[in-house]
Amino acid sequence: MLGTGLIGTSWTALLLARGHRVTVHDPRPDTERTLRADLARLVPGLAELDLHLDPDTDDLTVADDLATAVRDADAVQENGPERLDLKRQLWADVEAAAPADALLLTSTSALTATDVSDRMADPGRLVVGHPFNPPHLVPLVEVVPGRDTSPATVDRVVEFYTALGKHPVVLRREVPGFVANRLQSALFREAVHLVREGVVDVAGLDDVVTSSIGPRWAAAGPFRSFHLGGGPGGMAHFLTHLGPGMADGWEHLGRPVLDEATTAGLVAQTEQATDGRDVADLARERDTRQAAVLAALAGH
Repeated sequence: MLGTGLIGTSWTALLLARGHRVTVHDPRPDTERTLRADLARLVPGLAELDLHLDPDTDDLTVADDLATAVRDADAVQENGPERLDLKRQLWADVEAAAPADALLLTSTSALTATDVSDRMADPGRLVVGHPFNPPHLVPLVEVVPGRDTSPATVDRVVEFYTALGKHPVVLRREVPGFVANRLQSALFREAVHLVREGVVDVAGLDDVVTSSIGPRWAAAGPFRSFHLGGGPGGMAHFLTHLGPGMADGWEHLGRPVLDEATTAGLVAQTEQATDGRDVADLARERDTRQAAVLAALAGH
């Protein structure tokens, strides 16, 4: 495991809870103490999914250098900063030190495997494994092969993530931001527009989503939801009778700018809506609710 920030810690928690030995490397000081303390905060959320995590486990090792961290790895999951030059050099170094059959996986929000693997001798080995935060709870991982990645490598990556209890979805081609981030960005853009225009405040916007789109899309995604919205005629009826009106509405969607005033307003309203509660406390509440939703879906 390379990188022990928010995403790296979450991946580490899941791997340990699934019975794997994990060696991590992170250049930040006091990595082991900080990481084990962060892992302790993830124990309750994993327990909701009947997964046990011991933050003091001997299955977790911290390596002082990258080469030692990846030397005996079956899979290398990297979660470094979104800096292309840094990732390119890092993966060239990993390739030189890791076993020839190790899976090489980069967690990035926008960069492509083809770009990141530019300095590798065999760029086809690198695959994007993009999780949805937090990875230890949310099932999705977008598997995005690079230009030279073989189908056999993709199959191995899918098998690896599936064994962790994840739901891997293989994207058919590389696109900046992948799918999940693009979808949430599009929704957030309109959310910002509606708040900025005074149509609704931050608290009300969140209530609208958690009381409508959120539970609906948890049960059935947008295409299936609209297919069901077409009644017996399904998607064909929906697109024929309601689609034109929806398409007309696209012309009126907002294009807000995150200028200083907008940013300050969003921050102030968010703090007011959360009553000043600590972020860690809010995250625990979110994780408990998220686990309950996932348990309900699993028990359908």
